[in-house]
Amino acid sequence: MQKGNIGVTTENIFPVIKKFLYSDHEIFLREMVSNAVDATQKLKTLANKGDFKGETGELKVYVKVDKDKGTITVSDNGLGMTEEEIDKYINQIAFSGANDFLDKYKEDANAIIGHFGLGFYSSFMVSKKVEIVTKSYQEEAKAVKWSCDGSPSYEIEEAERAERGTDVIMYIDDDCKEFLEKSKIEELLNKYCHFLPVPVVFGKKTEWKDGKQTETDEDNVINDTTPLWTKKPSELKDEDYKKFYRELYPMSDEPLFWIHLNVDYPFNLTGILYFPKIKSNIDLQRNKIQLYCNQVYVTDSVEGIVPDFLTLLHGVIDSPDIPLNVSRSYLQSDSNVKKISSYITKKVSDRLQSLFKNDRKEFEQKWDDIKIFINYGMLTQEDFYDKAKTFALLKDCEGKYFTFEEYQQLIKDNQTDKDGNLIYLYAQNKEAQYSYIEAAKNKGYNVLLMDGQLDTPMLSMLERKFDKSRFTRVDADIIDRLIVKENADKSELDKEKSDNLSAIFTQQMPKTDKTEFMVEAQAMGENSMPVTITQSEYMRRMKDMAQIQPGMSFYGEMPDMYTLVLNTDHQLIKEVMADSEKATAEQLKPIEAEIKGLRAREAALQQQQNGKKPEEIDQSEKDELEKCRNDISSEEQKKKDVLANYGKENSKIHQLIDLALLQNGMLKGEALSNFVKRSIDLIK
Repeated sequence: MQKGNIGVTTENIFPVIKKFLYSDHEIFLREMVSNAVDATQKLKTLANKGDFKGETGELKVYVKVDKDKGTITVSDNGLGMTEEEIDKYINQIAFSGANDFLDKYKEDANAIIGHFGLGFYSSFMVSKKVEIVTKSYQEEAKAVKWSCDGSPSYEIEEAERAERGTDVIMYIDDDCKEFLEKSKIEELLNKYCHFLPVPVVFGKKTEWKDGKQTETDEDNVINDTTPLWTKKPSELKDEDYKKFYRELYPMSDEPLFWIHLNVDYPFNLTGILYFPKIKSNIDLQRNKIQLYCNQVYVTDSVEGIVPDFLTLLHGVIDSPDIPLNVSRSYLQSDSNVKKISSYITKKVSDRLQSLFKNDRKEFEQKWDDIKIFINYGMLTQEDFYDKAKTFALLKDCEGKYFTFEEYQQLIKDNQTDKDGNLIYLYAQNKEAQYSYIEAAKNKGYNVLLMDGQLDTPMLSMLERKFDKSRFTRVDADIIDRLIVKENADKSELDKEKSDNLSAIFTQQMPKTDKTEFMVEAQAMGENSMPVTITQSEYMRRMKDMAQIQPGMSFYGEMPDMYTLVLNTDHQLIKEVMADSEKATAEQLKPIEAEIKGLRAREAALQQQQNGKKPEEIDQSEKDELEKCRNDISSEEQKKKDVLANYGKENSKIHQLIDLALLQNGMLKGEALSNFVKRSIDLIK
């Protein structure tokens, strides 16, 4: 029997393995089974080259759980090891000559593994003792047994084993007993070993017999050794890809389409990426791409390997150029990973371009499902925008689709304003903004439908990308001011009448938290609506952006700003003006005369003080001017009160305001109930 110490210069290797090496203890099973598969694959290679002349037999890896003994055993009939090889590969920890490796790498678990090949030692994360019973494929080789109880000391002795290969027997620690449950091991094998290239056997298959599940004599092989991505695309049909997708994601809708990746220079990469039917919530769709290394599952967190916007895709990527133990720092610095990321972006854009060119009708049918994905890519990756701008689509309210260039040609003649800006009109809700859309269409304008989750930031980006272009929602202003073709004629209504009309309506607007209304009078033609509510494009867009960009949250706290525009050409508004003038004339006449006199007095006092330095104006002059201004404010308030009292009793004014609010989905609760009652009274 040989005894000795494992070739490291510290007593702390095993505590570090338990605490630092892996964030997830369950990874030990992947490492053990992967090692067994490697040993099997190497034997196949030797046999193919003629360096091994014996019978390979049926090459499989076996995983067994013995709950009574508290062990998990991983067995293979691959290469096996001699005593010298155990000493070289196990005891010396991958030829470790770096005495300070533990101190150097203990903060970065993945770096320790990546640099020193510590996969086997992950067994000690869950084991109080590990034994290796192995016999090399080499002629005359003797079976040996290596054992270690989690301290740096080990023992090697001769053993009994008839066939070549290796058994790793793990005596599971008391705090890891969940790994002795058959269901837990089955779950881990399905997660990490489902596509390994060598059959992995876990127990026997069962069948329903005599009212219960009974074991058969057939091995329960848990993996598919030749998954779809290892095959040539020319050998596969659409149904093969759909079937594989159902296997990967049993509860998902059928994918829209897919890309089969296959490259061997300047790096090795295979895989299949599926375009799922993307739902509105981006985050729910992440972590659906599975990363493999030589068919061994690595992770489903592929940020860094796949560009951020492509993490919305589903599927599989397999590359031996990405190590099993991927660390974030490795991904950020490795040149192969960056090449892989660029390659995948190119393949995706090429596939989309091809689908657009070869079958535009099908592409348009799928656009609403893939739009969020393409928009996300254009927003987050400059080079993807450059590729996607030729096949990205805009959809109008009629359901017609246009490329950016096609749409520009469509609207350039009719939707260019007096300053040469091309105005893209859009709606976010066809139902809620119906009347505004119709008004625009009656003007011969085309209106885009921008109802996607990322459309608000897309608008801002496209305004930067497009030359002399602006996006404006159809309810951002009255129709004549959405696209200003020439300097507007001034309203014929004089300022005093206009101010009085606005004041009457302002006093009757609803008082709501975080909502402010302004009122203005504007001649819009007798056939236009009597009242219209508009909302500033800038403020509304900033508030929309605040919902998806945390740094803009202060905009979200600002009130919604609306403007009620009164059409002074409409008969109903004319009637309100005429009636209000008649009803308030007697009360307003002395107030307006007083205001007029006070304004003249204020101007005279101001004139006296003009040109004087502050210290040259005596206090009595200051007091007199201040009193005059206070008197003006007092009279202005009297005027407002008169107009407010008139408006308060005028059902026509309330009806007009409520109609405008109703049209914009802003009339609710008690106000809606009052509107209904008032409407009934007016009909009687």
